Amino acid sequence: MTCASLNPLPAATLADRIDALLPQTQCTQCDYAGCRPYAEAIAGGTAQINRCPPGGTEGIRELAALLDRRPLPLDPACGVERPLKVAVIDEALCIGCTLCIQACPVDCIVGAPRKMHTVIASQCTGCDLCVAPCPTDCVVMVEVQPARNWTRADADAARRRHAERAARQERLRLRDEHRLAGKAVAKLAELDASDDLSAEQLARKKAVVQAAIDRARARRATTPSPDPTA
Repeated sequence: MTCASLNPLPAATLADRIDALLPQTQCTQCDYAGCRPYAEAIAGGTAQINRCPPGGTEGIRELAALLDRRPLPLDPACGVERPLKVAVIDEALCIGCTLCIQACPVDCIVGAPRKMHTVIASQCTGCDLCVAPCPTDCVVMVEVQPARNWTRADADAARRRHAERAARQERLRLRDEHRLAGKAVAKLAELDASDDLSAEQLARKKAVVQAAIDRARARRATTPSPDPTA
C-alpha cells in the first residue's frame, strides 16, 4: 500500500503537510534534492518515511502519525542522528573561492571572491554541504554551544531562505538566457549583413543561431515566472 492511498487528501496537500514536518535542513541525506522533493516522494508513495537523519526518530514518529503508518527505524544508509552542528570557516585557510557559498542551500555564508568568507551561525542548518567543495579543508562542522534542538521556528526560517535562494537563482538564470538570446539575435543581424560567407555557409550558421534562439524561447515559455516578491 502506498503512502498516498493511506490519506484521502490530494497529493499536493499531503505533500504540504509532510513538508511541514520535515526539518528543512536541505541536507540531501535522504537522496532527494531537498526537503520538498522528499515530501513529494513520500506523498506519492515512492519513498519511505525513515530517510531523514536530522528529523530523527521523533520526525519519523510524526510522519507515521500523519500517514497512519507504523514508525520505522532510521535508515542507516542515510546517516545517523547527531547533535545540532553549524559550519565554521578557518579564516587563515580560506582563499575566497566562493564554492561554499554556492553550495549553501540557505544562503547563510557571506563573502566575496578572493575575500574571506564567514558563516551566519544563527542561520546555518548544519547540512554539511559546504564542507566537501572546499579546496583547502577550511570548513568544519562543530556542535552548537550551548547544545540545543532544532526547532520548528528554525525549520520555517530555513524553508523561507531556501525558497528565496531558489527564486533568486531562477531570476538570474532567466536574465542570462535573455542576455544570450539578445546576443544571438544580434549575431543573426550580423550574418545578414556579411559579404564574406557563401550562401551555404550563411544558411548553416544562421540555422545554428536560430536553433539556439528557439531553444531559449521554448524554455522561457515553459518556465513559470519567479515570484517578484520572493
